[in-house]
Amino acid sequence: MNSRTLAAAFLAAALLLPVHAAAADDPVLLRVFLTDGTSLVSYGEPARVGDRVVFSMPTATGANPPLHLVNLPAARVDWDRTSRYTTTAQATRYIATQADADYAAVSNSVALTLADVGKATDARTRLAIVERARETLAEWPKNHYNYRQTEVKQMLAMLDEAIADLQAQTGRGRFTLTLSAFVEPPLPNEPLLPPPTPREAIEQVLLAASVVDTPAERTSLLSSAVVALDRDKDAVPADWATETRTATEAAVRAELRVDTRYQVFTSQAMAVANYRAQQGDVRGLERLLRTIPQRDALLGGKRPDAVAALVGAVEGKLDAARQLQLARDRFAMRAPVLREYRTAIRTPMDLFAQLKPALEAVRALSGSTPEALALMERNVTRILALAAAIVPPEEVAAAHALLVSAAQLAGSSARIRREATLAGDMPRAWDASSAAAGALMLGAKARVDIQTSLRLPQLR
Repeated sequence: MNSRTLAAAFLAAALLLPVHAAAADDPVLLRVFLTDGTSLVSYGEPARVGDRVVFSMPTATGANPPLHLVNLPAARVDWDRTSRYTTTAQATRYIATQADADYAAVSNSVALTLADVGKATDARTRLAIVERARETLAEWPKNHYNYRQTEVKQMLAMLDEAIADLQAQTGRGRFTLTLSAFVEPPLPNEPLLPPPTPREAIEQVLLAASVVDTPAERTSLLSSAVVALDRDKDAVPADWATETRTATEAAVRAELRVDTRYQVFTSQAMAVANYRAQQGDVRGLERLLRTIPQRDALLGGKRPDAVAALVGAVEGKLDAARQLQLARDRFAMRAPVLREYRTAIRTPMDLFAQLKPALEAVRALSGSTPEALALMERNVTRILALAAAIVPPEEVAAAHALLVSAAQLAGSSARIRREATLAGDMPRAWDASSAAAGALMLGAKARVDIQTSLRLPQLR
């Protein structure tokens, strides 16, 4: 390796002297710029999520201030300027705190790499080492806010000379100019603003309260401002604090009054909507929907989210009322068939009701006389015969089948109880008890389902 190549490599290594990093514990205070040119302080980087911008706002000054989460519509935020400010602030903080340490680390890495040049005996190996060091240096500034780019340029120029000589030694020709080009990535340059004073921090909270679009968040921010005024009363002008506190408390009371009015409005509207939905009053619900914007206007149109939720709820009731009215219209058309079934099924249902005392005795194992068991079997036979002769309408087909199943279980319970009594078989008596319990349960459900199906449909 010739002396010129070694000199270039080691001179580059000599320029890579590590420097001590400065420590800084101050928080990164960024800014969220609004479209009207004002800004809000953000503790850390704001986040854009869909059509919202979310960030933590400090409500006081100091190293560890209390924070309030702020959620703004993205349309209210100048996101380009906010992003430029964030990049500028992060670059400034990085250079003040971490850049020297990172530069020292990459410097040490490149210096160690170049130290291996003198140990290598093969020109191609030396070329690979120097090219690797150059690649590391060329990439470093653009990923570190162009920090120490002047020194990096000098080192790259020296390494380019060494690479050119080594390429000539390996027969690859001179180093091309395109390889030695160094492009400085432009950095945003948004002027940084000073940290807020105690008064400015409170004013920031009040500004945020004026631009958020959620009433609950607005009230929370106003309440936080009142707390901050009490906490920092010795750090802000007394007259200003008194005046601001009075105005802020009045704003909180006004927000709470508006909340109460809209809560009463919503409660009243939903009571009417529920009643009209139960009546299937479609036109009444349509009229109610038309009155909601009018009532909202009288209240000042201050709770669009609450009104939107109310409209959605009433529209849901309107859909239910339409469905109910359709079911009632169908019920009216089917009334003759349903009346005929009601008449036909009355006797089987009454006969099954007469089985209940005997079934309860079998279920409880409290004693069943031969006459009671015989009556059960006769009634079951009649129920099954009558039910089989009835063609149930589709509305009650499932309930009708349930009544038949209940009667069959009742017959089984009577038969098994007789067998258990004759054999003195207690396990069989328990089988009869289970069958009786099942018959009672199915019979009760069948009665309720049949009666429900034969009544005018109601809103569920």
